[in-house]
Amino acid sequence: MLKQLYNWVLHMASHPRAELVLFAVAFAESSFFPIPPDALLIPMIIVNFDRAFRYALVCTIGSVLGGVFGYAIGAVAFDSVGQWAVNFYGMQESFDVLKGWYQEYDVYIVGVAGFSPIPYKVFTIFSGFMQANLASFIIASFISRGARFMLVAWLLWRGGPRFKTWIETNLYPLTMAAGIILIMGIVLVKFLMQGAAPQ
Repeated sequence: MLKQLYNWVLHMASHPRAELVLFAVAFAESSFFPIPPDALLIPMIIVNFDRAFRYALVCTIGSVLGGVFGYAIGAVAFDSVGQWAVNFYGMQESFDVLKGWYQEYDVYIVGVAGFSPIPYKVFTIFSGFMQANLASFIIASFISRGARFMLVAWLLWRGGPRFKTWIETNLYPLTMAAGIILIMGIVLVKFLMQGAAPQ
């Protein structure tokens, strides 16, 4: 099933309404769809390099709005839709771990998840479930998702067609490494702020 979905996404890259499809895939992936929008974003940029950053922006807006939808699922419909999504993707253990993380780092976790290959949908639903500050959630999502998709767009725009295979092969390791660096930065800032706080 996932292979068929992936093939469909690739086929839609050259469709006349590819931007609308990209927006829809990015929106859906943030709450329930299993295929990351990168699978559509990359071939669309390869087909039309001049629109690389436009496509990345469409992808970002769709993903953030989809994240808000995922937040709403977690906030008002977790017992039905939210729990179903968690069970469907086998994310219950990850969901439980997040409870501890959220107490420590709040929406900073969303920022890391939005940039990394960690399933973003887990964090959008969980943020709603935890009643995280919605404005902070949207800002963190926009920054992290925008950085991720703009990075892909820039690499392809800069490297040209020969980068397509390299990006597809190394996207997850690259974003995971960047996510780890981001986590370390957040922990360092939090540590420094605690050290500077008056006793």
